[in-house]
Amino acid sequence: MSKRKHLAIYYTGGTIGMKPTAIGLSPAQDLSELTAPIMQEFAEHFSYDWIIDQPLIDSSAITLTDWIKWLQWLDNHAANYHGILILHGTDTMAYTANILALARPQLNKPLILTGAQHPLAAENSDGSLNLRTALAAFTLPQLQSTVIAFNGQLWPAIGSSKVSTESTAGFANAHFGSLAQWSATHGWSNTRFKTPVPVTDNTAVYQLNPAVRIHCFTITPGANTDMISSSLIHNPPDGVILQSYGNGNTPDDAHLLQAIQTIGQNHIPIVNISQVPQGKCASIYAQGHALRQAGVINAGKCNLETALALLTLAVSNHWTTEQILTCLQQHDLI
Repeated sequence: MSKRKHLAIYYTGGTIGMKPTAIGLSPAQDLSELTAPIMQEFAEHFSYDWIIDQPLIDSSAITLTDWIKWLQWLDNHAANYHGILILHGTDTMAYTANILALARPQLNKPLILTGAQHPLAAENSDGSLNLRTALAAFTLPQLQSTVIAFNGQLWPAIGSSKVSTESTAGFANAHFGSLAQWSATHGWSNTRFKTPVPVTDNTAVYQLNPAVRIHCFTITPGANTDMISSSLIHNPPDGVILQSYGNGNTPDDAHLLQAIQTIGQNHIPIVNISQVPQGKCASIYAQGHALRQAGVINAGKCNLETALALLTLAVSNHWTTEQILTCLQQHDLI
């Protein structure tokens, strides 16, 4: 029998390990005990080290400081394992998956995030399926990237979003789809792994600045362009995400364009993404021409989670516009 793979299981908190309290569900410390029967099912394939984050948190409370701590842990310990499983709350799981994928593009091993819509200890919880899907994924030799395992699916980190709070099918990836499907009875099916796109810098390790402020503005019909313009001028952030219509279209508002030009002169990057789940910002309509002329970067297929991770890294590491575009190209986003 081949040597078992050694996995790290990093428990950050989240619904999968929560228990009821007087004020609502809260993370509990005994998840390793609850998961023991499931882990035993895969004992032939894996040995495990548990890392229990302190403090355990609801994922809606995550800050950049948490991401920095997790990235530092990866830098110090990932080489000791064949793969890393991160147990994470669903609210911000896609944000974390994107930051890990973009910040550590050369990890070259499976990094899988999973969690649950219902606590593992609850009746009919989806946690057991999600955990089994994640563990089974470590048996796939093709998997050498960051993914989300949820509801029997493997979703690539880049482009993934939480799409439901009601259904166990809590995640999806509108542009890149599912990499594989798993069931306890049939195993893996519909696998569609791609050859990874080469990263120009094989030693790429990007850092995060915990003070970085990325502002996101959603364009809506009405007078909110005045609010956006005022905010950009009087409270300039470190980077800006515009969630625009369709293929990246916005109103031709003189004040908004002037505000964008002003902060652009201060080398504050602005990326434009579509509000549409399967939208792509592209130079198609004349309506978006003025925005592009003002220096806004069309971020192609980026969803909000990917755009936030990208800009956070861009600002933290002082990327130029060309470096941002290169990253977008490397991940098939433009």
